[in-house]
Amino acid sequence: MKQGISPRIEILPEKKLVGMHMTMSFVDNKTYQLWRTFMPRRKEVQNAMSTDLFSLQIYPPSFFNPFNMHAFFEKWAALEVADFSAIPDGMESFILDGGPYAVFLYQGDARDTSPFFQYILNNWLPASDYELDNRPHFEILGEKYKRDDPTSEEEIWMPIMERK
Repeated sequence: MKQGISPRIEILPEKKLVGMHMTMSFVDNKTYQLWRTFMPRRKEVQNAMSTDLFSLQIYPPSFFNPFNMHAFFEKWAALEVADFSAIPDGMESFILDGGPYAVFLYQGDARDTSPFFQYILNNWLPASDYELDNRPHFEILGEKYKRDDPTSEEEIWMPIMERK
């Protein structure tokens, strides 16, 4: 498993997304169900900016402190669009606010990301000049992403702000 432990820092511009979402917890993880519903319909999304998929999580402000596997969060399967002029039935729009993000490259099977996220949150973040910001976390699943494949690559975007 090879990954970019040293992230690049990017200022993300605001993005318009269209997709589907579900409320879940890590104990009652419905990610597979969400993507199984979205993927057959993704081509219905008009004005897509690219084929990159956004796997986005909206966590409540206290979600990581302390971390609770039973706490609920909202997860989205989405595409970036130029505008919201044509939203397919059963899908919704979402505006992803811009701001600074730490962007990590993860290579490996997506089912094996837990130790990588633990390293970011427990090692990299405390040693950095940053802390988590209360904005959505997301992964970009681009052309190098392959489901259930150890050679898969994805970008993990974590919202940050300078430590106070």
